[in-house]
Amino acid sequence: MHEDRGRRGQGRYRLTDTDTGRVWAVCAEVEGLFGEPRRGTYELFGWVPEAAEVRGWVGDRVWLVPEDRKLDAWLLEDAQCVASYAPDGLVLTGLDDYEGPPEAHSGPVRLHDGYRWLGSCREFTRILPPDLPEPSLVLRGIAPNDPLVRARRASDRRTLHLDEVCLEIRDDRGEPLTDRLLWPKVRACKPSSSGTDLVDLELDGGLEPVPTHARRVWERWLAGPPDAPGEWTGLDTRQRTAWLDLVRERGCRLRHRGRPAGHAYELDGRHITDEPALYLALGEAVNGPGGYFGGCLDALADCLRGDFGYTAPASLLWRDAATAREHLSRLLAPEGERYDLVATVIEILTEGGMRVTLA
Repeated sequence: MHEDRGRRGQGRYRLTDTDTGRVWAVCAEVEGLFGEPRRGTYELFGWVPEAAEVRGWVGDRVWLVPEDRKLDAWLLEDAQCVASYAPDGLVLTGLDDYEGPPEAHSGPVRLHDGYRWLGSCREFTRILPPDLPEPSLVLRGIAPNDPLVRARRASDRRTLHLDEVCLEIRDDRGEPLTDRLLWPKVRACKPSSSGTDLVDLELDGGLEPVPTHARRVWERWLAGPPDAPGEWTGLDTRQRTAWLDLVRERGCRLRHRGRPAGHAYELDGRHITDEPALYLALGEAVNGPGGYFGGCLDALADCLRGDFGYTAPASLLWRDAATAREHLSRLLAPEGERYDLVATVIEILTEGGMRVTLA
């Protein structure tokens, strides 16, 4: 399958050396960008539910909290329930954080998704994902005079190893959207069906694929940024998180035009039913459709101090604030303590010179 065909020219994907800035190759199509990352599996024994039935997609961040509190909680990202062993077993898959679970822990664990306690188990087993070959990435339709094609041919058909390179991705308007770091091997160079004299290059290794559930969001953003606010409101929490990831990655590359001090912002709070929605609505209030103004509490504080379209002092009218209060006023921190995200955000905004009025 060919993925992500650029409709405006051949420059959507650009492979660049991160040290020298040298452009290795430019193309309009990439195959293998989307896929399923390697997921670990947790078997939970003696499962005692505390919320509604855990099934399907569980949450973007599921915290496992040792009940004796002798060890810190650890994170399972993009968690899914794949099976249940009635009446006292559960199987979850997900992406471990950079530390993963403590090897020495074998006691009871309690789980929450940041919004509610899900349940607890008396013990668990973590099964590592199978050691599968890393997926290939195929750059399609590269001009034969691109440096990477010449280097591959000069290697006399041997595998060509590259140091750290960056796959830069632009939207159909030619604006930077995001990038991915790679340490690839160039395994093959073949004639391309994309055009006469063009070639396809197969790269192995170094790419964590974009999850398939985010593909719809990526395809929307690859067509260009939204022209109207609120395009994300019909998405579920999982896809809103993918939308926020692209908003953040794109927003941190843009040069934002600072408004003069005293500007009055207005936030549409009707759809703030989860955490990503809060930051998406706030970003659009400050920087317009698809705008970025923080994706977590620390990033929000940074935006208030940095060059992200805001100059203190200013004011913010938060309309329909009751929606966010209903959904985000009793969240769970990693260790399980309750906190009020709405109140915390208002406090950070106020400290940054933004006077907030709730309506």
